[in-house]
Amino acid sequence: MKLHDKIIVVTGGGSGLGRELVLALLSKGASVAAVDVNAAALEETVKLAGMNSANLATYTLNIADRAAVEALPERVISRFGAVDGIINNAGVIQPFVKLKDLDYAAIDRVMNVNLFGTLYMTKAFLPHLLARPEAHITNISSMGGFLPVPGQTIYGASKAAVKLMTEGLSSELQGTNVRVTVVFPGAMGTNIAVNSGVMETLQLKAGEAPPVKMLGPDKAARIILDGIENNRYRVLVGSDARFMDAIYRLHPQRAARFILNQMSGLLSQ
Repeated sequence: MKLHDKIIVVTGGGSGLGRELVLALLSKGASVAAVDVNAAALEETVKLAGMNSANLATYTLNIADRAAVEALPERVISRFGAVDGIINNAGVIQPFVKLKDLDYAAIDRVMNVNLFGTLYMTKAFLPHLLARPEAHITNISSMGGFLPVPGQTIYGASKAAVKLMTEGLSSELQGTNVRVTVVFPGAMGTNIAVNSGVMETLQLKAGEAPPVKMLGPDKAARIILDGIENNRYRVLVGSDARFMDAIYRLHPQRAARFILNQMSGLLSQ
């Protein structure tokens, strides 16, 4: 689906990859409804949009709040007249600890935002997307959604659920006007990666493997939008995601052991 003149909803649009997706969509001539829990972050996105901000509307809400999400389509349609696509990008990561040390409050937060937030958005907007001549749903999973990362087990479980939900949805929508893409980003230079401690650990143990090069979120956004415009079934973002996808397909246990070795320094702390 070509994005020019389309109306796209982006969750997590206040920072990181979500912000870059918003800005890139606007530069392609799309209109964007940016959603985020952080009002100040959305205001900054509007400032960065500059002259393109005339085609940008912001909505401050928590996607884990089902009632708020269910009310969102009418708000967006009231502003833009229709909706042609959604990009479910918003997500949170767990504290970097083993499952035995992870409290249920953290578990609930990760599952509620990453899985149920994506589900609520998809369910709320799908009837409106089916009414369009063409439409698109893009769900952001993670490299951790197909490859186990110790210390991020629940985060990975939530993103694996997003993967399977998206792939199932794609099958269900065959023969309709709605296309579906699942995205697997690798390491990116965003707050979610830095705050997790994952990147620091990989760099500390880089002597055992090629160093991980973080992909800029602006470049990641361009890769994702290219995938949407070409109606790709799945998009691997970054050389690390492509490499680990290939290794995991060939030898899952070896790939899991490789990641464990990379994470062991942080997990032992």
